[in-house]
Amino acid sequence: MRLEKEIHQTAFKNEYQKGLVNIIYTYNWTTERLKNIFKKEGISMQQFNILRILRGSPAPVSILQIKERMLDKMSDTSRIVDRLVLKQLANKVPGKTDKRLVDITISEKGKKLLAKMDKHQAAIENIIQNLSPGEAKTLNTLLDKIRQPS
Repeated sequence: MRLEKEIHQTAFKNEYQKGLVNIIYTYNWTTERLKNIFKKEGISMQQFNILRILRGSPAPVSILQIKERMLDKMSDTSRIVDRLVLKQLANKVPGKTDKRLVDITISEKGKKLLAKMDKHQAAIENIIQNLSPGEAKTLNTLLDKIRQPS
């Protein structure tokens, strides 16, 4: 469905304004669909993102390292990690080299949850099923280009 019809707006000032509104609207549209998938497993998108970071790291990571790798740069990473620890999906231990720092790892329960979530991968990818592989590649190129410094 065209953006104008979706948001009940008949015109935009120019294609740049429409592009920006389209990115924001599409972000919210995809986020809602992803939230529904994660909600079934009792975790948030940010918690899922942190668990994937932990699972992919061969060694314990710090809050700062997680924050650098997070998709959501606005999130309160420490608070989200604390919630994962409360759910026993992650572990926090004093750092081996600096006791003032905390090392974070994924727990066995967290690994099992991610293994279960891996089964949802098709549903996650299904969100953009209307794109051909070539269109998805073009979309990725365009989105990367938007983030390039001027």
